Amino acid sequence: MSEYNHTKIEKKWQQKWEQDKPSKALNPGDEGFDDTKPSYYILDMFPYPSGSGLHVGHASGYIGTDIIARKKRMEGFNVLHPMGWDAFGLPAEQYAIQKGQHPRKTTDLNSDNFRKQLKLLGLSYDWDREIDTSKPDYYKWTQWLFLKLYEKGLVYKKNVPVWWCDELRTVLANEEVIDGRSERGNHPCERRPMTQWILKITAYAERLLDDLKHIDWPYGIKKQQQDWIGKSIGAEVDFTIEGTKEKIRVFTTRPDTLFGVTALVLAPENPLSKTLPTTPQAPECEEYIKAAMSKSERDRKAETKQMTGAFTGAYVTHPLLDETSPHYKIPIYIADYVIADYGTGAVMSVPAHDERDFLFAKTLNLPILPVIIPRDGEEPDLDSCFTDEGVLVNSGKYSMYPTEKARVDITSELVLKNSGNAKTTYKIRDWVFSRQRYWGEPFPLYLDKNDNIIPANLKDLPVELPPMEDFTPSADGSAPLNRAQDWINLKDKPELKDLKRVADTMPGWAGSCWYFLRFMDPHNTKGAFSNTAVNYWKQVDLYVGGASHAVMHLLYARFWHKVFFDFGLVPEPEPFKKLFNQGMVTAFAFRDKTKRLVPSDDVEKSGQNYIQKSTKEPVEHFVTKMAKSLNNVVNPDDVIKDHGCDTLRLYETFMGPLDIDKPWSDDGISGCVRFIKRFWHLFYDDSGQILKNLSSPPPTEYKGDELTIERALNVCLKRTNESFDGFNFNTAIAAFMEMLNEVSKHKASINSSQAQRLIKALFPFAPHIASELWESTGNTTQLDFEPWPKHIDKYLQKDTYELVISINGKVRKKLPTAINTPKDQLEALAKSALEDKLEGVTIRKCIVVPNKLVNFVVS
Repeated sequence: MSEYNHTKIEKKWQQKWEQDKPSKALNPGDEGFDDTKPSYYILDMFPYPSGSGLHVGHASGYIGTDIIARKKRMEGFNVLHPMGWDAFGLPAEQYAIQKGQHPRKTTDLNSDNFRKQLKLLGLSYDWDREIDTSKPDYYKWTQWLFLKLYEKGLVYKKNVPVWWCDELRTVLANEEVIDGRSERGNHPCERRPMTQWILKITAYAERLLDDLKHIDWPYGIKKQQQDWIGKSIGAEVDFTIEGTKEKIRVFTTRPDTLFGVTALVLAPENPLSKTLPTTPQAPECEEYIKAAMSKSERDRKAETKQMTGAFTGAYVTHPLLDETSPHYKIPIYIADYVIADYGTGAVMSVPAHDERDFLFAKTLNLPILPVIIPRDGEEPDLDSCFTDEGVLVNSGKYSMYPTEKARVDITSELVLKNSGNAKTTYKIRDWVFSRQRYWGEPFPLYLDKNDNIIPANLKDLPVELPPMEDFTPSADGSAPLNRAQDWINLKDKPELKDLKRVADTMPGWAGSCWYFLRFMDPHNTKGAFSNTAVNYWKQVDLYVGGASHAVMHLLYARFWHKVFFDFGLVPEPEPFKKLFNQGMVTAFAFRDKTKRLVPSDDVEKSGQNYIQKSTKEPVEHFVTKMAKSLNNVVNPDDVIKDHGCDTLRLYETFMGPLDIDKPWSDDGISGCVRFIKRFWHLFYDDSGQILKNLSSPPPTEYKGDELTIERALNVCLKRTNESFDGFNFNTAIAAFMEMLNEVSKHKASINSSQAQRLIKALFPFAPHIASELWESTGNTTQLDFEPWPKHIDKYLQKDTYELVISINGKVRKKLPTAINTPKDQLEALAKSALEDKLEGVTIRKCIVVPNKLVNFVVS
């Protein structure tokens, strides 16, 4: 019998696909373009080509999108399914420093390895459209698009406090600092004022928020973006510092609680935190501010159980109360739960009606003054805060007002007294866009001797990185490009000798803000993309990647795209029509009694436990994501070498739905190995020859074994089609396995139509074995463009079913029975089948449910 040689067959078909390019997408004007075909753009979040290469966790999402892309081509779509490299940024530079090589060299080597691995997976990418964000022919257009943002007034320079890590010698984002230490490497960080280039993303806050309703994205991602943007509608309120005319402005979403203010709280970064404290309180406040500055913003927001603060000794006065009120004077505190960049960097503390203010008041023993009660009049509980809508009390003339009306009327009074105004704010802050690193896009900007900004002309693009042997970050935080003085001073452009280049580079996010557009027209030398290309592809139809990019890449890309839309560069206001988050592939990781990680290849199972092979000591195991640092990575190359690419593809698919986390098991892959072999043998006789019946035409009417095959095939086709609705491809593989169990019994009766539909349906999942069998069964066409097989409803119905026969509800027998057998015949059949069990009993009632059951009620 012919055996399936995965190494030989997969190599053959991958070479053929490389040559024939069936996955090549065509633009209008390309030779062979068919304008009757609808377009479909499916995109993976392109990877940073790390030195460690791909593991099977990465492969899961890529295989999922490839299955969809292959089916779409068979359905007649012109499919754009490209791949490239997100190659600029901090990780690439750090890897190059670690290797002692230039990042250009390490990035190219890593990209070569990633490309090789992806091709081994049999992925149908259009490799002719491959891009690399770190190549000058790409970042020329990143720079040009950046200049469009500058043209629109969305770029400015400002001195701002940023997180600085001495060890990494770089600025870090708030999300990259945990408890004052870097997420990468756990190094100490500090706040440091630095001049940065900033993008005014806040100008698009409302549109970024409002347009979420127009895109088909997971609820969780939309909610994260909504919370990150953080729209708040309320009022700004001015409190006058006692003894001065100076005012402190706060923002509140609840002006209806204004009469419950018992403290005014400043963020540690607020300049008043340094100038307001009176002499006795100054040392304590100074110490408190220093401690607060070592915490990340994320940690400060999270610390609700250990609230802290320092009294300044100063007071403000209430804008709507007079001096006779006991609540006219309000103490001013400093507390790190107040964030400088949100609102005004100061808040009015209303402990009776805000949970964080309540905890703060409890910790510092501040008064709690309820000013809102439930509508039913129930007295407030001073051991908790009431945050719902209700009725005002202790609020002067506004007492007994409903909260909704009070918010409007109190704001109006503040406006009349020149003590405030209605205000809408957003939590999102402008995007610090510059990095003091080498490996990134240079800014296409010049500075004159007065520090005025002059944008570069298109003819001057790309502004290329200068070659530097020492590109390591500077110890003082200045950009390493400052050391390339000839480049800074434009020695290569004598006509610009009075100008200087900007030494900072863009962050790694820049290239990924628009790469999906470049894929539409990657070889265009006259523009970032043509109108013809973007008007044809319009937007990404399906974007697949991890949920971790919710408020960075996905938000930044939407921001840039809306700017392009405003310029008329793109036809759609949103870049990604549908977003799908694939789950992680998890694996065991191991650690010894000292909590040190143990490589998985040094571990073996002993009964129900695990031991370290080299020491024979027991080790603890836990399930987590795959990561090189956890020593639990499974390399897809190894699985492909041992079992074949199609086997890996089927197993990754069979583990579970695409959107859930799935545990990897080396033992679990054996089932897919058996399936591949059995599917292969389905088409061969015992002598190793293709079954002769596979060339026989289908009958005019299916009967006998052929009918059994047809029914099993159509059930499989229906379930396979349905698996694409939610990308639950595991159900498709299960359907194939069940179908194979049935059809294998009758393989001598498979006709040509059935064989072709079987092979076509398997092709998106296991393209190599399907292509080989397609050719082996006498077909000469490209399987990639064969029509996708659909089920026929009439073959989903069976002639027989299992009749359940029970006595007093207890099942006694199951009988194969013809569909639609009349009730009286079913009753007679059931009595005959249970004749021995019904003897000597009285049948009180016989319940017959056609095509299902017969139940005898007896006594």
